[in-house]
Amino acid sequence: MLAAERNAALQTRAAYETDLRHFTSFMASQGLNAEDAVMQAESGLVEAYMQSLGKDGLSARTAARRLACLRQFFQFCVRESWRKDDPTAKIESPSLGLVLPKFLTEAEIERLLEAGTRGHEDPRRNLVSRAALELLYSAGLRISELLNLPARIALSESTMIPIRGKGGRERLIPISEKARDSILALQAHDAALRSKWLFPGRDPQRHLTRQGFDKILHQCALHAGIDPARLSPHVLRHSFATHLLERGADLRALQTLLGHADIATTQLYTHVLQARLQALVETHHPLACNVDC
Repeated sequence: MLAAERNAALQTRAAYETDLRHFTSFMASQGLNAEDAVMQAESGLVEAYMQSLGKDGLSARTAARRLACLRQFFQFCVRESWRKDDPTAKIESPSLGLVLPKFLTEAEIERLLEAGTRGHEDPRRNLVSRAALELLYSAGLRISELLNLPARIALSESTMIPIRGKGGRERLIPISEKARDSILALQAHDAALRSKWLFPGRDPQRHLTRQGFDKILHQCALHAGIDPARLSPHVLRHSFATHLLERGADLRALQTLLGHADIATTQLYTHVLQARLQALVETHHPLACNVDC
């Protein structure tokens, strides 16, 4: 179902399998087998499983992910008429708290695009860095979306490019003139490779790997004077969203650009702005200062 109906990525399916195997291992410790997990598991047993995760020291985020996996699994069982009820229906997910997205300042982005894409000894790596960083920041792409871009992406003169995101959902996003120029420069250099990928790997028949790109990004951060621990593809995506909101972008438009299925996911960025405004008031408002101000 995950593969055929939801078009879930291989890593996503592997994560679901790992979580389900962990649950069946718990069932085995209770004297039940995998078939019993489907046919006989009750709410109390699932609750006991969730409590065991806490005792094992797992984070609330991991526990919430495993409960979400079980919810989808048992809902699937109900739809297939393997059982009549969902034992996870009344179980509350662990509270995760609010985790605000991390992002770079506009000044840091400018420094990254300048110094970070000129510091490689290999001229081609500079071209790869420039094109990748321009796309990640100016279009807010996920790393999987970036690395799967086809080489033909810039053949059209349109300012919009199609992106296939999570769950196979497609969206059209605008790209900047600088991003297009960077793409064309990289394609001109790579013409002899005849790869179908915009960012080919060592084997031109395969795209650049996530690990390979992480090495390039690490060097970009060092050359730009940014702590590499603060930089990742998703940090650039968060920076894209945060900077757009700061400059007055509409939340619904941002949802479309980011490819979020739920507006609630996009609304997380409004908390970033609220937190920054609160910090601004606490730092500069005279009534917020303590006696030592």
